[in-house]
Amino acid sequence: MTRENQPTSNDDVMPSVANFISNLNFEVNLKELPIYLQEIFELLLDTEYGNDLDLRRKMLSCLRTSRYVAETLSPFTDK
Repeated sequence: MTRENQPTSNDDVMPSVANFISNLNFEVNLKELPIYLQEIFELLLDTEYGNDLDLRRKMLSCLRTSRYVAETLSPFTDK
């Protein structure tokens, strides 16, 4: 049995989640991520590919999710 398939306890999971959040925060400024995505999406909307309703829905969903993640993780960041 591999390590991924073994049962875990709360004591195993919480340090892993904290490590993940810490590493993620060093790689990406989570508070500014929604702004970065919005800038990218605004540029994309000016192209022929941006004229797609399904793509626009996905972009809005992505922005909303990134805002929720940034808000949720903001108490755990230094910035």
